[in-house]
Amino acid sequence: METYYHPGDLPKFAEVGRGNKELWEKFQTYYAAVFAEGALTEREKALIALGVAHAVQCPYCIDAYSQACLEKGSNIEEMTEAVHVACALRGGASLVHGVQMRNVVEKLSM
Repeated sequence: METYYHPGDLPKFAEVGRGNKELWEKFQTYYAAVFAEGALTEREKALIALGVAHAVQCPYCIDAYSQACLEKGSNIEEMTEAVHVACALRGGASLVHGVQMRNVVEKLSM
């Protein structure tokens, strides 16, 4: 099936750096530092990244962090829960904007 996103493009990610090697290297250094073991384990960070990948709807990130989670010892139950956390947060963020809608309706109804 032809789609806009091609799984074979994920390994080509580094090619983005060809346009500006200096900025790419800075991004790579930052990225590595963010995902290094710290107050959170690499496994915990991968689960967070998996949830965020779903929230921002990046198929490349979903592929990469599904694999990373498995490699770092997560299981399908933990990964599914991370996706549900992202879903709940995204849904809640949509719903809370209902306050904005209500404010507009209230203002215009006066």
